[in-house]
Amino acid sequence: MASGFTTRAATLADAPALAALINSAYRGESSKAGWSTEADLLGGQRTDVDWIADMIRSPGNVILVHEEAGVLVGCVHLERTGEECYLGLLTVLPTLQARGVGRQLIAAAEAWAVEHWGSRSMHMTVITLREELLAWYQRRGYQRTGKRKPFPYGDERFGLPRRPDLEFEVLKKSLM
Repeated sequence: MASGFTTRAATLADAPALAALINSAYRGESSKAGWSTEADLLGGQRTDVDWIADMIRSPGNVILVHEEAGVLVGCVHLERTGEECYLGLLTVLPTLQARGVGRQLIAAAEAWAVEHWGSRSMHMTVITLREELLAWYQRRGYQRTGKRKPFPYGDERFGLPRRPDLEFEVLKKSLM
């Protein structure tokens, strides 16, 4: 991790800014300023303030945030799952993507999971159609497992699908 890169655990006061950041990076026109948009695959919102607040309050969960000049520009959600840890919602402000913030957030998340929870591995799910994102995670050491999970069609909390063929693949990385 580059020196000077810092994260902190999100608080309930961060929930509105986190929801705005995450929605701006994943959905709608604003997300198209970055390379990691889901706007062509999914419509609707990605999250809301209540869902973020519930994650912050839930035991075994943390959202790490990164700020630059007092502005929230990145975050990542971690959930303890036994000896493993789930990584999700890796988010960087679209106009700051491709500057290394995502790589640094992943490194911070992995270090946090080991230090605070003794996690031995990290896993995540990525929409299988997101080949560029799958390749990006593979360059960070995550391996495609071949294990698939269905997309939760009908649950608008995950978005409004624009295609009938969405599914997730599980990626995993050893932290030991």
